[in-house]
Amino acid sequence: MFIDEIDKETILKPLQVVVGIVERKQTLPILSNILIENQNGRIRFTATDLEIQITTITNTSDKNEQNKAITVNGKKLQEILRVLPDSSKVTIDIKENKAQIKSNKSRFSLQTLPAQDFPKLNNQLENSKTITLPQKELKSLLSSVQYAMAQQDVRYYLNGVLLIVEGNKLKAVATDGHRLAYNAGIINGDFEKQEIILPRKAVVELSRLLADNEEIVEFEFSQQQVKVSFSGITLITKVIDGKFPDYERVIPKYSNHLSMERVQVQQALQRAAILSNEKFRGVRFILTEKNLSIISNNSEQEEAQEEIETDYHGEALDVGFNVNYLMDGLNNISSSTATFSFGDPNSSILMTTPDNQEFRYVVMPMRI
Repeated sequence: MFIDEIDKETILKPLQVVVGIVERKQTLPILSNILIENQNGRIRFTATDLEIQITTITNTSDKNEQNKAITVNGKKLQEILRVLPDSSKVTIDIKENKAQIKSNKSRFSLQTLPAQDFPKLNNQLENSKTITLPQKELKSLLSSVQYAMAQQDVRYYLNGVLLIVEGNKLKAVATDGHRLAYNAGIINGDFEKQEIILPRKAVVELSRLLADNEEIVEFEFSQQQVKVSFSGITLITKVIDGKFPDYERVIPKYSNHLSMERVQVQQALQRAAILSNEKFRGVRFILTEKNLSIISNNSEQEEAQEEIETDYHGEALDVGFNVNYLMDGLNNISSSTATFSFGDPNSSILMTTPDNQEFRYVVMPMRI
């Protein structure tokens, strides 16, 4: 018996941890599979797409001396377990290259592939450094910038988050060429400056798996690979080899500042977005003495206009931005106040918050 009478949740929870990186369509069939190893009652689950690998372990009361391993289709096994009644007991046996799954009067038979053929990532952590920080701090840091990552850009180095360890700071930067998000947090230690680009998929998975608590994350990194360990989960990923843009040059220093209630601006932008051009998603910011007008229109000559009273006393401005980019920034800060800083009508907008002196969000202007 590979796995004897066990609560379905004991298998389903760790399976859900690793199955997120499994793509439905694979060039290698075994990459659709999860490696399950039963080592004397400790069941280890591993998934990989050759770029990233996630492993987690669950303990069972089954202490039969055994050391067996199989690979089965991860998504199918997850779906089977998910639809079984709550508190179901599950048994898994292996017969003739098939995994036989039984629960009450339900029977399923899944194809297996040899465990020895499962392609685990090689260790590339030579000369690595390790930092530790609470899970919620790493989760918050990634969440505050990840929406600005590029998606499938030919400039492959933009499809991820730049992490910089320097002194006692961990800095995170993401940009898709149209906007840039920057944030930093304090870590223990005093490190020489080192930069790595964490791939998009690894960032998304970490944001999904990290808990909002004080438990410690061990973050080990080299120039080739990153290993993140927390809550019984180990995520290993290759890093992106490339030169990230000089983010410090992109972040402007302006003297025109405007502080507004975050929710008020958020809601005004949501309303204006309804009648913005579906393709370009542009809105105009027209700033005058003590007033901000947000105006959008579309190809059908429809228009929306929002007025917000402000304490603005700078030069009058008329500048356009992508409304989705502005809302992304506002949606990912927790502060009740957002500060917008402006240059001229051809300059980017800088968003900061009074609660976090490190956070910067830059959105490039657009012609409307």
